[in-house]
Amino acid sequence: MEAQGQGGALCEWEHLTGAARDAVTDDMVARLAEAASAALELLDRVNRSGLAKAVPVLAQMAHNGDLERVAHFARAVGAAEEALTEEMVARLAEAAGAGLGLVDRLSRGGLDRLVAMLERLEAQGALERIAQALPRVLARLETVEALLASLEQAVEAAERAPAAGGLRGLWRLLKEAQSQQALGLFLAWGRALKKRLQGGEGAGAASGR
Repeated sequence: MEAQGQGGALCEWEHLTGAARDAVTDDMVARLAEAASAALELLDRVNRSGLAKAVPVLAQMAHNGDLERVAHFARAVGAAEEALTEEMVARLAEAAGAGLGLVDRLSRGGLDRLVAMLERLEAQGALERIAQALPRVLARLETVEALLASLEQAVEAAERAPAAGGLRGLWRLLKEAQSQQALGLFLAWGRALKKRLQGGEGAGAASGR
């Protein structure tokens, strides 16, 4: 009984293979051979390119979720490319060209020398002193502006009313209250300047000792 069952199965297999051979045409055989050849060529190229070494890396990226993030980034870049219009691309190119031109002009204008000078100032501690003194200078800009404006007004007034000359004219000028105040201001300024200069020389001498 078992032998008869095996014989029947073999007979059915032979009928099946025969029917398959009859159904396969020469065109189908050629297509199958072409597909098999392409598959073998692809496997050969994969082996020669070393792509098999990248499979563990890709598996690790997929396990960590990095591969998904890379795919999201690629989709975001693709969406950005689709959103960019020709006008936007032209503007970006123009801005990039202007930036490169500015860098070139800075390089030709001695930017490296400026950087070297700043490095020397930093090494000497002068840059820190400048940074500390700059707020005080900015706070006194109004005083400097007032000083320059008053000097300009004094020059204009002297041109409009030239001095009469002689001791009598000098005496008349000294009797005016404004002249006395101005003279007192200059004297006070001279005393303060002398005191500051003497204090600076004393501090320098102390530091030299």
